[in-house]
Amino acid sequence: MDALWLALAFLLGLVFRHAGLPALVGYLVAGFVLNALGQQGNALLHQIAHAGILLLLFSVGLKLRLKSLARPDVWGGGLLHLAISSVLLGLGLLAVVALPAWQALLLATTLGFSSTVLAAKTLEEKTELRAFHGRLAIGILIVQDLAALALMAFAGAAAPSPWAFLVLGLPLLRPLVAKMLDWSGHDELLVLYGLALTLVVGGLGFEHLGLSPELGALLLGALLAGHPKAMELSRAVWSLKEVLLVGFFLEIGLMGWPDLAALGGALALASLLPLKALLFFFILVAFRLRARTAFLASLALTSYSEFALIVAQFMVKNGQLDAGWLVMLAITVALSFFVAAPLNRFAHALYERFEDRLARFERPERHPDEQPVSLGSTQILIVGMGHAGTAAYDFLKKRQTVPDHPYKMLMVSGIDSDLVKIERHIHEGRRVVYADAEDPGFWHRLHLDGIKAVILAMPDPEAKRIATTQLRRSGFEGLIGAVSSYPEEENALKSAGADMTFLAFNEVGVGLAEHVWEALEKRRPVEGLGQRSVRPVQKVAN
Repeated sequence: MDALWLALAFLLGLVFRHAGLPALVGYLVAGFVLNALGQQGNALLHQIAHAGILLLLFSVGLKLRLKSLARPDVWGGGLLHLAISSVLLGLGLLAVVALPAWQALLLATTLGFSSTVLAAKTLEEKTELRAFHGRLAIGILIVQDLAALALMAFAGAAAPSPWAFLVLGLPLLRPLVAKMLDWSGHDELLVLYGLALTLVVGGLGFEHLGLSPELGALLLGALLAGHPKAMELSRAVWSLKEVLLVGFFLEIGLMGWPDLAALGGALALASLLPLKALLFFFILVAFRLRARTAFLASLALTSYSEFALIVAQFMVKNGQLDAGWLVMLAITVALSFFVAAPLNRFAHALYERFEDRLARFERPERHPDEQPVSLGSTQILIVGMGHAGTAAYDFLKKRQTVPDHPYKMLMVSGIDSDLVKIERHIHEGRRVVYADAEDPGFWHRLHLDGIKAVILAMPDPEAKRIATTQLRRSGFEGLIGAVSSYPEEENALKSAGADMTFLAFNEVGVGLAEHVWEALEKRRPVEGLGQRSVRPVQKVAN
């Protein structure tokens, strides 16, 4: 039967993916369809879903910088939003339902949390976990997770073990954990090591201490953030994590089919999502963040958290809530996913459309991380300093060392929204600065007079299209070249104004052939390539 569940999830995920929506929406629908057919979740599905969540948060931790949590916009914005939304929603619940005040406040507080799973997955799919707005959203979610521990204690759940204070010494284990990662190699041992850290140490270990296993997986990943093999480890567990997460979305849909009253309540709570997003937006703008950063982070946080189901389930078991509340909250969380997933898919296009209206709310002072970027005398700009961007940068710098080369004096610079990458590039001697190329405001503030060519090497097709469009809108008349992963990307980029596009896999083959050809040319004097006489083929007797 579980195989049929997976087949249905695949089919509906495929349908929604081709409709332009995230596949996870199809998985949720599959869960509701199975529930309508009389199917119910089981212990195996719950374990699969739980493992998927832990692996996702471990992957997020691998890309996290814990010192970013100390910023006022992270902890201040997260706690301020939680406080305001809890009071307002708590008063609303007291006005419409007959609940004790503390229960209404508890439920309202859980609804103030945002889904870590949905936000992390959507940001990861768009490769924006390390962008400024991505780091901001994940930081706020971690603050919410810490507040959740206190909330569970207030609700009467088991208090953490006295041994939980040992977690404070976790950084002392980093050398050992990092050394074992080095010893794990590059094959199946690397995957097993990631699973052991996530499920055993971070999951079971933290749960045994009375702490959240989700928080444990996140912190274990953060312990290895910045390690040279951190990204390799993240890629190694990526496919396994994606498959297991299907179980989480199926489980949400299988929680129950609501009656009319529960469905009405879920729709009413889902209708409050725009207010939740607006509250996040205005709080973040008040912390001197630009409208674009506040908008993108707010959309990533516009959902209800699966943590609301955990608290509700606990209260139902204790007889503090009717079981109907659990079904209603399951539908509410699912509806928030339906709303948030497509909004985040088109977040950049939405901001581009409403930029003029949203920018009016910006404060005149700028956040230190969002000051205008100066590129000096740059003439060739590389946008996105991943593998492709770094290779392009090094190639251009190497060409400048050729004597009497016509472009010997051209200045090459790179930009990226990943501060970890920027620090590495600067350490290796490259001229790379922080900027988010998907931000229309960046192109508006950038002086393009001296730039002759722009190379777009970001992985996200939508990001490249937006950057190309903004360059042409800003009056840039130089060359725009873009790396593309699939043939269908080429037409969209050229329609936006790109002069040339290069299919990544084709260029890898051409580059390899060019290197082999050059190597053969260098060996010509030694082996006499091209000068040998052709020997006649001797006939072999049968």
